[in-house]
Amino acid sequence: MLKTNFQNYPKGQRFIHLLQDFLGQGIFNSDGHLWKLQRKIASHEFSTKSLRNFIVHAVTLELQTRLLPILAKTSESDSLLDLQDLLERFAFDNVCKVAFNVDPACLGGDGTADAEFMRAFEDAAVLSSGRFMSVFPLAWKTKKLFNLGTERRLRESITTVHEFADTIIRSRLNNSKEEEHTMDHQDLLSRFIRSEDHTPEFLRDVVISFILAGRDTTSSALSWFFWILSSKPDVRRKIREEIETVRFGFGDGAFGYEELKEMHYLQAAITETMRLYPPVPVDTKACLDDDVLPDGTRVGKGWFITYHTYAMGRLESVWGKDCTEFRPERWLENGVWRGESPFRFPVFHAGPRMCLGKDMAYIQMKSIAASVMERFEVEAVDKDTCPEHVLSLTLRIKGGLPVRVRVRDA
Repeated sequence: MLKTNFQNYPKGQRFIHLLQDFLGQGIFNSDGHLWKLQRKIASHEFSTKSLRNFIVHAVTLELQTRLLPILAKTSESDSLLDLQDLLERFAFDNVCKVAFNVDPACLGGDGTADAEFMRAFEDAAVLSSGRFMSVFPLAWKTKKLFNLGTERRLRESITTVHEFADTIIRSRLNNSKEEEHTMDHQDLLSRFIRSEDHTPEFLRDVVISFILAGRDTTSSALSWFFWILSSKPDVRRKIREEIETVRFGFGDGAFGYEELKEMHYLQAAITETMRLYPPVPVDTKACLDDDVLPDGTRVGKGWFITYHTYAMGRLESVWGKDCTEFRPERWLENGVWRGESPFRFPVFHAGPRMCLGKDMAYIQMKSIAASVMERFEVEAVDKDTCPEHVLSLTLRIKGGLPVRVRVRDA
């Protein structure tokens, strides 16, 4: 029987080097104490109503003040827009707001000092993923040893990220408890500070790990979602009918949490997108001790097991003869959302390491999709040809997603 002795490392041993450099060594100690502590606190906080409300507020603010105005301006000029790039910048702003209540203004292009943090974070992620893709690991290890080339750039980027995060953390630690309970301190960093007495290094690792987890995943799912919908007028019509029903036929403001909960068909369409185009297409587990899989396969200590979420979503033995078809109805029962076993649909992982940000991701994706579709028609330039994938840590569209946007008729 498979025991719970698999540690979740997103991309195998080479990626562990990335996390150790990017986050810190302490979180990977042998007994996993710090990792378990982080998950325990985060699990509690993600279940609170106050954090949910803070997430809804952050998404809504970014939508109303940046994303929707950008789309409206683009529609006036009839110019092409890279929707994938737009969504990635939106996601980065939003996850930073939720992680430590800082707005890098990537989407707004305000030229703030926080933009340096965004660029450094992006460089660090890209350069680190290059380690994983490297055919000859000895090459980057040698450059790291002598601080040369890409490894020197990586070290400089990580230093910038750490310094930026450390400055915010020191400022928060100096605040009084009374100040920490205001609306401006409902982010994850403030909650970790209130929960336990942690070191500044641990708090830094916590917020950076959440940014790593959330910065590209929702934007990847939504990019594929809007590409698919460009060639699915029937799905677009059903989603808009659902939006009108939730709105009771009128309304042009932000969507509240209760309204988002009622959008069952929209959630089914987004989930069906992730079945075919999972944000993290491949995942790896590291075995901490000798073990045996349910089918009798022996797994040795220190071995890695990789499962291919992209392939699993297209298996006829799992999803039936229509496994390659986009059919949101497979997620509905009498019109109501019906989830699947996470072991059948492991996009958010399964078991004791289930993704804590799952509900947060759905809130964000449904808010964006509903707000955009209610106001605009978004059409991919090449809607009938499946885009190529980028070989990266998330399933990104090669060359971006060029679209045309126009305001919907009243």
